[in-house]
Amino acid sequence: MSTLEVNTITPQSGTTLTLGGSGDTINLGSGASGIATVNGITEADQFRLIADMSSSGAVITNIERVDNATFSKLGTGMSESSGIFTFPSTGLWMITANIAFQSNNSNTDLFYAVIGQISSNSGSSYDGHMVMQGGYEGANTKFEHSTQSILANVTDASTFRYRFVTDSLTAGTNLNGNTAANYTTFMFIRLGDSQ
Repeated sequence: MSTLEVNTITPQSGTTLTLGGSGDTINLGSGASGIATVNGITEADQFRLIADMSSSGAVITNIERVDNATFSKLGTGMSESSGIFTFPSTGLWMITANIAFQSNNSNTDLFYAVIGQISSNSGSSYDGHMVMQGGYEGANTKFEHSTQSILANVTDASTFRYRFVTDSLTAGTNLNGNTAANYTTFMFIRLGDSQ
């Protein structure tokens, strides 16, 4: 093993600098700074509810990948079928849900919520993972956003699943969705390797 000591490495103009090859590991020395991670964020994706939803105790299914002109996913992206999300790879994933609630009910005890649920056994069972909730006061229509983020340590992409389920949506209450703009949205970002 030999050591190369230089201050600057400059690739030839118009070329790509390659360090290592297939199967190689590149280590960042202890205490080194200036590089957050060798590969950086390699996956980022976002979905949205495309129409208002008022069903309680239901998996949120009427969703699409955001398709506005300036949107682009990073990497392979999440797979989604009937509201069930599948991860493209293992990793430490940040999942953020932004839920837009609307209520026309004057019940001052009104409560509404959406629960994010995770499964590590291909959807056989799910555990509660995050909660977005809101309340209601007064006799006028109320609009409200609730946002929550969690970290999911996805250790097996073939078995981990994610979904969002409505909890308590009293009559006159719904989630806002729109096919042309983001109201209720779900974002998935892979921050790094699984832990």
